[in-house]
Amino acid sequence: MKALSFHHVFLLVHPLTITLFIMFLQIQTNTYCLSSPLIMPLKVQTLPHGTISLKKTPSSRKLSFHHNVTLTVSLTVGSPPQNVTMVLDTGSELSWLHCKKLPNLNSIFNPILSSSYTPIPCTSPVCKTRTRDFPVPVSCDPNKLCHATISYADASYIEGNLAMETFFAGGLAQPGTIFGCMDSGFSTNTNEDSKTTGLMGMNRGSLSFVTQLGLPKFSYCISGNDSSGVLLFGDANFGWLGPLKYTPLVKMTTPLPYFDRVAYTVQLEGIRVGKKNLQLPKSILSPDHTGAGQTMVDSGTQFTFLLGPVYTALREEFVAQTKGVLTLLEDTNFVFQGAMDLCYRVGSGSGRIGLPPLPAVTLVFEGAEMSVSGERLLYKVGDVAKWKNDSVYCFTFGNSDLLGIEAYVIGHYHQMNVWMEFDLVNFRVGFVDTSCELASQRLGMAP
Repeated sequence: MKALSFHHVFLLVHPLTITLFIMFLQIQTNTYCLSSPLIMPLKVQTLPHGTISLKKTPSSRKLSFHHNVTLTVSLTVGSPPQNVTMVLDTGSELSWLHCKKLPNLNSIFNPILSSSYTPIPCTSPVCKTRTRDFPVPVSCDPNKLCHATISYADASYIEGNLAMETFFAGGLAQPGTIFGCMDSGFSTNTNEDSKTTGLMGMNRGSLSFVTQLGLPKFSYCISGNDSSGVLLFGDANFGWLGPLKYTPLVKMTTPLPYFDRVAYTVQLEGIRVGKKNLQLPKSILSPDHTGAGQTMVDSGTQFTFLLGPVYTALREEFVAQTKGVLTLLEDTNFVFQGAMDLCYRVGSGSGRIGLPPLPAVTLVFEGAEMSVSGERLLYKVGDVAKWKNDSVYCFTFGNSDLLGIEAYVIGHYHQMNVWMEFDLVNFRVGFVDTSCELASQRLGMAP
C-alpha cells in the first residue's frame, strides 16, 4: 500500500535500517502525564528502491530519526496490548491498521482479541462530520458501521471500518483514539505492506493523530549523512536554536477539487538560482480556481516537485549556470524515479572529493526563504545507474507533471539541517538553518 493520500506525491526511499527512540518530557495532554523522561523504541522501515506515496502542553516530546527513509512507530494497541508498527506520515489524515491477514501480510491488528475495540456506527457524528476531508466519502456497510476507503496515487487503495481503540505509548494509554481498521484493499507493493501494520496520519485533519492528541505544534530537524535527527511534539523554546522565520499557512475555506485543505500549505512567491530570480508569472505560483497549484511542505516526500512550467524554467537556469562545471547525462531515456530528468555524470577518477561549488536554489515564501545548496542539490543515484565508469547524480527538483499531480511539494531532502516547526495554533510554518546533528546532541538524542 502506498503511503500517499490521493492529493499527494510520491516518497522516494533509500534502503536503510536503523533504530530510533522516542522520549516524552513532562508532557500533559488529556491522558498523557509524565514527570520524567520516557524512552520507547522506533524503527525506520527497510523498503526496496521505488516509490511510495504527507490543548497547549507545557513541554515537549522528542523523537530521533533519519532522513530519506520511512519512519515507523512501534506502539501497542488494544486490551490486552498488541504490537503494531505504523508509518509516520505528515501527508495523511486517517491513521489505520491492517485488521485482516492478507496474502504475504504478516503484521496485523486483531480487533476480536481486544476488549477496548469499539467500532463507530454510521449514525455517529464522527462518521457524519469529521470525515469531510477524506478523498473518498465514507459509506455505511451492511452492519451499519462507518466504512472508509483510502485511495492512493498509484491506484492502490485500502478500506475498512472506523473505530476507537486504546493506543499505548511507553505503557501510557490514549483511549478513544479514532482510526481505520482496514480489512480489504488492493496494493501494488505487498513487500512494503508485509513489514508494517499500518499508517499514522499527521496532517491538520480533524482525525489526524496530532489533532486527536491536541498538540499545539510539532517540529523536526533532519540531519545529513544519515545522522540522527529529532522530531519534537510541543514547544521548542531553545536559546541555542536562534529565531525562526515564519510563513503563514494558506487558508482555503471553499472546497476545491484539487486543493488539500488539511495539508501544510504555504505560498511560494518565487525562486532564485544563485543571484538570479526566475521570471515567473505570479499567477502560476498560486492555486487556480480548481485548487491546482498549492505548495505543500511534506516530510513524507523525499524530494521537491514543481509544476511543469516552473520546473522547466528552474532546470534551464540551473543548466546554464553549471555549464562547464557539471557534465550532463546525455540520455533522454533516463528519468530518475519517473519525474527527475536532469542528471549528471560525475567521474570517479577526477580526483575531486565531493561535488563542485554549485549555485544555491532559493525558494521564496511569504515572509521567509529556504535556500537549497551543496549536496542537497544533487542526489547520487547509486550503483543501480552507471554511465560507463561515472556515477550518476540527479537534480533534486522534479517535474510534478510527470507524476500527474497538480501541486508543488517541498520534500524533506531540502529540509536537511533546517529546524522545521509546524505551529497549529498560529497557523504557520517556521524554519531556521541549523546543525541537526548538534541539535540532537543538545537534546540528548545523539549516540
